Amino acid sequence: MQSFETRYQNLGFARIAGVDEAGRGPLAGPVVSGAVILKPDFDLPGLNDSKKLSEARRNQLFERLPSQCLAMGIGIVEADRIDEVNILRASLESMVLAVRALSEPADVLLIDGKFTLDLDLSQEAIVGGDGRSASIAAASIFAKVTRDRLMEKMDRIYPGYGFAKHKGYPTASHKEAIARLGVLPIHRRSFRGVREFLP
Repeated sequence: MQSFETRYQNLGFARIAGVDEAGRGPLAGPVVSGAVILKPDFDLPGLNDSKKLSEARRNQLFERLPSQCLAMGIGIVEADRIDEVNILRASLESMVLAVRALSEPADVLLIDGKFTLDLDLSQEAIVGGDGRSASIAAASIFAKVTRDRLMEKMDRIYPGYGFAKHKGYPTASHKEAIARLGVLPIHRRSFRGVREFLP
């Protein structure tokens, strides 16, 4: 999980930021990206791709992240922007925002996926990076838990849709709620599963 970080450290890079997003597939809510620069001696037992961890384990690691990082940044792009530019572009925009939000500037970026970012920084896109790079795995946890907590807040604002449970993903119960209760401002109107119910 640290081979990419070790290679860049050996090349002289000191602040290596992992970058990942959460929330490309949901029908509602933002896409959220995290950027994380881990301390060289970080201690995060069981660190892995957020999708491979239980919710309880993700939350435990999330709470430990601030003490194990040199810098953290979050980037959020809301549903209306996703509808305006498409989910891929919105995801990349959220990654750029996360990198720019880092309290210390990164020397190099390790990015989950196959796309690099429109930033004047050394960077490498790594397919499956959230399971291959510790920095990206940490960023995936930061993004996922942040987004989940935002959707739990949306559940309190918009009761009846079940956001605390499905987090906006296209489950049968979410689709049924849209059909019964209607489309909300936080729904992605360009997505199948939502657009059919627009007036």
